[in-house]
Amino acid sequence: MNLAFWLDRAGKAYPDRPAVALGAHVFADYGALAGRAARIAASLRSTFGLCSGDRVGIVAKNCAEYVEVLYGIWWAGLVAVPVNAKLHGAEIAWILENCNASLAFATPGLDVTLNVHRPDCLATVVTIESPEYRAALEATPASLAAVAPGDLAWLFYTSGTTGRPKGAMLSHRNIMAMSHGYLLDVDPTAPGQPVLHAAPMSHGSGMYIVPHICRMGVNVVPESGGFDPVEIFELAETHRQMSMFGAPTMIKRMVDCSRDVDPAVFRTLVWGGAPMHVADVKNAFQRFGGCLAQIYGQGETPMTATVLSKEDIADTAHPDWEARLATAGIANALTEVTIGGPNDETLPLGETGEVLVRGDSVMLGYWNNPEATADALRGGWLRMGDVGAMDEAGYLMLKDRSKDMIISGGANIYPREVEEALLTHPGVKEVSVIGRPDPDWGEIVVAYVVGETTAQELDNICVETIARFKRPKDYIFLDALPKNNYGKILKTELRERDAEHGLKSSGA
Repeated sequence: MNLAFWLDRAGKAYPDRPAVALGAHVFADYGALAGRAARIAASLRSTFGLCSGDRVGIVAKNCAEYVEVLYGIWWAGLVAVPVNAKLHGAEIAWILENCNASLAFATPGLDVTLNVHRPDCLATVVTIESPEYRAALEATPASLAAVAPGDLAWLFYTSGTTGRPKGAMLSHRNIMAMSHGYLLDVDPTAPGQPVLHAAPMSHGSGMYIVPHICRMGVNVVPESGGFDPVEIFELAETHRQMSMFGAPTMIKRMVDCSRDVDPAVFRTLVWGGAPMHVADVKNAFQRFGGCLAQIYGQGETPMTATVLSKEDIADTAHPDWEARLATAGIANALTEVTIGGPNDETLPLGETGEVLVRGDSVMLGYWNNPEATADALRGGWLRMGDVGAMDEAGYLMLKDRSKDMIISGGANIYPREVEEALLTHPGVKEVSVIGRPDPDWGEIVVAYVVGETTAQELDNICVETIARFKRPKDYIFLDALPKNNYGKILKTELRERDAEHGLKSSGA
């Protein structure tokens, strides 16, 4: 079944219901949105000559048109390739070349970037809001293309922090399963309820377009096109019972925003992409109450590995409440999650190993990369690359990315455990712990800290709360930690900085 069927259904049955809003104003109702998607589809097939399965890039900042472009691609039976708008032009070109996209939609400004860094395969760049784009909206509407559930729908390119990004192939079935998992466990949504896209629509937030189209909700795009806590609070008061997906740093900035807002205006505030430290979860709960939820997943199984539900976060009377705030929750209703050992065996409860996931949301594989596909999907399970353990109740405790684990003197040290201890100091705003190569110990623990405190004060906390061998041997204070476009702390950059620091210290 084609993902665009949900839009076709809504456009016919409820044409007057709001579908997309730009700020406080309705941009398109469901009848108009379905019609615009069908016309874009017709133009893609007839004017530009694309055929079923062809890839179409979306190189766009958040905008109201993003929704109709995405659904126009699916309506035509084509494959959407949303690209992070903040990438360098050469990086964007590499992605489009890798998937052999012959056409891309772009917002103004990014069309110039595409023309400067234009891969040979890219025959056409359609600028959103241009005369060419408006002409596409005048085409005779196309009928909905027939696709199989396993056909490719979305190429989700990974962040590529350890090399070139890989294109996770997500089928119509994969994204439908993700949508069902969201509506079941994360954010049950009623018709007319809004979701705000303040995070990039090329990634997590854009995925949540689909379940809201399924339930005939309203996709709200801020007029700024991005994240601003004051604007979010104002829009939440207009579009009441609003949901939003964001990175932990975004939720933290909303907590710290001085503008008053009634927490009742939010239906669900979902964070993902990285764990949130327990102290920050408590602060968010104090500010926003029972609307908080956490999801764990990755592009290869989008948003759907585990969920720490609103009910769990709000259940302060539960004897394990604080311990559960430190977890990633339980398996999503449509996935299986287990912990694997070094020989692909399933480990007993409580033991630490690699997190494994399987279910209908798990990708088909990586685009044109059979070796990486075979490695990631070995034995029928998706290997998440995260180290974790599961308790008797099924709650997953993430330790760290496997590549972030520190081995010092033969002992495994998980940076998050050290970070949690350091964050109990009231003067610490942010912290990231890495391993530094050491000739005697293999690695030593180093903490990069943002805040008002001293190394001695932090060391005292570590002595009181964690094993002595886990204590940082060095504390380095920064004004800010390096982050990517989605708010994730870049440990890779910290390691590079630390290596340069070591060279300078040694006089090399």
